[in-house]
Amino acid sequence: MPDNTPSHFNHLSIYNLQIDTFLCLLQDDYIFYMDTTTHFIVLTGGPGVGKTTVLKELQKQGFKTVPEEARRIIKEQLDSNGDGLPWKNKAYYAKLMLIASSARFVNETYDSSPLQPYVFFDRGIPDTLAYIEMEDLILEEKLLEEAKLHRYYNKVFILPPWKEIYENDSERKQTWEEAEATFKVMKKTYEHLGYEVIEIPKTTVKQRCQFILETLGLVHP
Repeated sequence: MPDNTPSHFNHLSIYNLQIDTFLCLLQDDYIFYMDTTTHFIVLTGGPGVGKTTVLKELQKQGFKTVPEEARRIIKEQLDSNGDGLPWKNKAYYAKLMLIASSARFVNETYDSSPLQPYVFFDRGIPDTLAYIEMEDLILEEKLLEEAKLHRYYNKVFILPPWKEIYENDSERKQTWEEAEATFKVMKKTYEHLGYEVIEIPKTTVKQRCQFILETLGLVHP
């Protein structure tokens, strides 16, 4: 990346970033830096499909991974008795998600190099856009449009619903039917935004990782 990276983009606080501040940054001339990032790979899908387990295996193999924002936000809101929860205030939760995911994208842009191996994201910004559509929410148009400017690599990997491994916990409250519906909306959203969505087969964790790396040309069959 250029050496003259704007100082106010360095190490953005994804935990304390406020909406007005984020929009102010996006309106700067530095929007130039927010372009398609060809080494950012998204893994997405509905809840409970084994996505986080696959990412942990990729991390063990030496790749950088970026955790999703949803669990952090839900945990923080639960700990603080906050309102930004998908079963309380869906619009506020979506807003927190969109801001945090966009800020994380910007941070990773300046913390990584296009010359380094791929960086794997546990969900991307379009996941939040899919959630907004699914729940028929209304958010500030400016926030939505600016978020769409952050582009990942054009191949996005999606994990299909897998009933045998699906389970709920304190932060995951979707029913199996809702999980299936989430998968369909996620896939449609990424395709609508021009991404090639590649479905990862239901198999072992190591074989799933092998499939991803083969598809990216990082290993040979």
